[in-house]
Amino acid sequence: MRALRGATQVDADEREQILDRSAELVSAVLERNELVAADIISIWFTATPDLTAEFPAYAARLLGLTDVPLMCATEMSVPGALPRVLRLLAHVETPKARSEMRHVYLHGARALRTDLPQ
Repeated sequence: MRALRGATQVDADEREQILDRSAELVSAVLERNELVAADIISIWFTATPDLTAEFPAYAARLLGLTDVPLMCATEMSVPGALPRVLRLLAHVETPKARSEMRHVYLHGARALRTDLPQ
């Protein structure tokens, strides 16, 4: 079992933007790590407090992840933190070593973790 991190930033607190960027993030995590839906154990999503228009997990459901445990929470409100950010922590089954896993940071969220292999 391995854990994968990812994040993306949306331009506005709009339902379609949250769904689109969340779906893009989940898809990129799966693609970059050569995973399929059956490999996913669970995904934990967080959103910064300024995002309330939709649950990011709903985008995963729309992608067909209907039998995967998904959870959403609000990210801590830290002064100076990057606004309008959606994050995920995915637990997956894979034979790959931790060093082979590719975390995904998209759009403005790329600035969050330049130290991780993507």
